[in-house]
Amino acid sequence: MFAYNDPALHKKVEDALELIRPYLQADGGSVRIADITPDMVVELELLGACESCPMSLMTLRAGIEQTIKNAVPQISRVEAVNVTITY
Repeated sequence: MFAYNDPALHKKVEDALELIRPYLQADGGSVRIADITPDMVVELELLGACESCPMSLMTLRAGIEQTIKNAVPQISRVEAVNVTITY
């Protein structure tokens, strides 16, 4: 159950993620919605290669967040909830 339980909003965010997932999957990664908070923050779980990729935060901001915010303007930001990047 999401903190902000709006199935239509969740579907819009999921549809936006579907636009970018093929690019993430091409590099062995993906993302999953962990939560959408009442203050319109999408919390994503990074999966596969995205979980430990040093570029994942840049991808999150420049690619994933912009894709979601373009499709769902009421989203204020996107955060990763399980970043375990090692250098």
